Amino acid sequence: MELLGVIERYLRKSRMPETKFGRLAVNDPRLVGDLRRGREPGADMIRRVTGFIAGRSA
Repeated sequence: MELLGVIERYLRKSRMPETKFGRLAVNDPRLVGDLRRGREPGADMIRRVTGFIAGRSA
């Protein structure tokens, strides 16, 4: 699973701004931009982001 791809699909579906997503998911408004520039997420970040998306999609 590519985390950035999952996030991008969620952003398109929800129409949520990337900075708001990062702030709500992991308290980092630069998250999506950093991932697009090559930031490698750790296991904890992946769990937090996927948990946030799963919670919002339910």
